[in-house]
Amino acid sequence: MTAVNLADRDGWIWLDGELVPWRDANVHVLTYTLHYGVGVFEGVRAYDTPSGPSFFRLPEHTERLFDSARILQIEMPYSQQQLLEAQCEVFAANDLREGYLRPVVYLGSESMGLRAVDLSVHAAIACWPWPDYMDPQSRERGIAVRTSSYARHHVNITMCKAKANGNYINSVLALREAQDAGCDEALLLDSEGYVAEGSGENIFVVKNGVIHTPELTSCLPGITRDTIMVFAAEQGFDVVERRITRDEIYIADEAFFTGTAAEVLPIRALDGRTIGDGRRGAITQQLQTLYFDQVRGRREAHPEWHTPAVR
Repeated sequence: MTAVNLADRDGWIWLDGELVPWRDANVHVLTYTLHYGVGVFEGVRAYDTPSGPSFFRLPEHTERLFDSARILQIEMPYSQQQLLEAQCEVFAANDLREGYLRPVVYLGSESMGLRAVDLSVHAAIACWPWPDYMDPQSRERGIAVRTSSYARHHVNITMCKAKANGNYINSVLALREAQDAGCDEALLLDSEGYVAEGSGENIFVVKNGVIHTPELTSCLPGITRDTIMVFAAEQGFDVVERRITRDEIYIADEAFFTGTAAEVLPIRALDGRTIGDGRRGAITQQLQTLYFDQVRGRREAHPEWHTPAVR
């Protein structure tokens, strides 16, 4: 991913109910979420399709944002419908054909300390072009992954079903460790040593024509994960949700990550062991093709997954 300074650009950000010039969308240094990580966010993609720019599964992302807020006991100041419309508004204001949206809900600066009392709740939505999470060639070549020394949070250590700001310290550490070792991405195990997910992706493993994926215990319920599971079932594949050990991935025929940012990303190696033929497998390619055909509006199936980005 090319490094950019996201603060140094022009455009518009939706902030607390109105469009604000990009460079003016600031918060105070004593904002509670900055100090304690208590906030929630989403990642949404809009794609250019033959019928115009379209958000992919926008209602599901917005619902998950509200679910995350409820888990953290954050009282949302807006309805789901208002934030759906706000995402369309800010996308149109920035005159994009496709891009990545980042809705974030954070707490104000009225007090400091762990009690988190009498704090205002704020919402912001930014959007910008983000064509590829990694090198575009990785979609075919695949990526090298390392098992992290950092475990995914135990289900009672933090609320793993919330896409919460503070939860991602774990992911940042794991990814940095993997990159320092010369790999592209990290694989996190849960507190019992079973495969959980990537630093920001769900994982799938293919063996003898059957697709396996970890149970949603300490994993985030990925919307791309759900999309791929729907596709797999429609194509006649068996999909098994179960505990997976990392040595099963070593001897898998194929493996791949899924996520809104990463999309569908093959894994060519884990911990120095080549997976399958060391490149994108046939089933991964089939599901990846279905995914990109879907998000880019080249399929008639599942029209309910598309929301026009410009109204």
